Amino acid sequence: MSTASIITNWKNKEFKPVYWLEGDEDFFIDEIMEFAEKKILSKEDAEFNQTVFYGKDANWADVVNACRRYPMFAERQVVLLKEAQQMRDVEKLESYIEKPSPSTVLVVSYKGKTLDGRQKFAKLIKKKGEVFLSKKLYDNQLPSWTSSYLQSNGFQIKPKALNLLVDHIGNDLSRIVNEIEKLSLNLKEKNITEDDIEKFIGISKEYNIFELQNAFSKKDAAKAIRIIQYFDANPKAVPIQLILPSLYAYFSKILTVYQMPDKSEQTLKPIYSYNSHLVEQVLQTIKNYSFLEIEQVILLLHDANLKSIGIGSTSLSIGSLMKELSYKIMNV
Repeated sequence: MSTASIITNWKNKEFKPVYWLEGDEDFFIDEIMEFAEKKILSKEDAEFNQTVFYGKDANWADVVNACRRYPMFAERQVVLLKEAQQMRDVEKLESYIEKPSPSTVLVVSYKGKTLDGRQKFAKLIKKKGEVFLSKKLYDNQLPSWTSSYLQSNGFQIKPKALNLLVDHIGNDLSRIVNEIEKLSLNLKEKNITEDDIEKFIGISKEYNIFELQNAFSKKDAAKAIRIIQYFDANPKAVPIQLILPSLYAYFSKILTVYQMPDKSEQTLKPIYSYNSHLVEQVLQTIKNYSFLEIEQVILLLHDANLKSIGIGSTSLSIGSLMKELSYKIMNV
């Protein structure tokens, strides 16, 4: 079941006695927990019928006792157990989950972990309630997700602006949403451009990871060096820990494209979320690099990444390391 499905059911007053939210992506778990805390009950009902526990400080017996109480002047009560991955003896909730109270909605967040589905406790939760697995989005899903999120909030975004936003932030949904909220407070228009991204989020529309990819795709050494010099002068704005994984993901996907029988623009568009600028960049890369050269580029990126974290002897600064990498990529 998806985040939207759970929340829709709750809006329709359809509840299961137990919801277990687990997995690597905190954003979706937090989204469900926030709705449970603020929207299942009215403010008046929540005052007497909502209890919040935190795993680090919670005792399983106290959680069970809270769940077994009857609601006061309301149809149901809500019990929230946050950060349950930090709770000792969390499996001892089994006694309650076996016979949950029909007037209690227990919502548990279990971040960064998943239960062993073969164990009795996990099977019991699945039988009696709802298990929600929150997975990290793949990098190629981020543009589509971000665009959909913006549309749901009444905004449109230009493809190049979308690239700037996603490439700069990476796979951090909470931060993407925070930046979108910042935009929404400042924008007068509902159509977001790269100028808006630069002005309100502080991402340069000229010196960014997407433009560096573009320079590599065209083998434009002068442009690549200008961008790298900007990165070197502004390490906090564009850290190397963001640059190298992004480039690695980009060129790795090019290898996949190379193995496709049809590499036309129409075929590539759905793969790249109908981003015409990115598809154009991919086609340029294929034109300028052979399959074997792309493999060499990936090896160069891997080697640079190791050096950037201190593996392998190197006396180069981050800027010098990136310049050396650029020279090698341009001359594979």
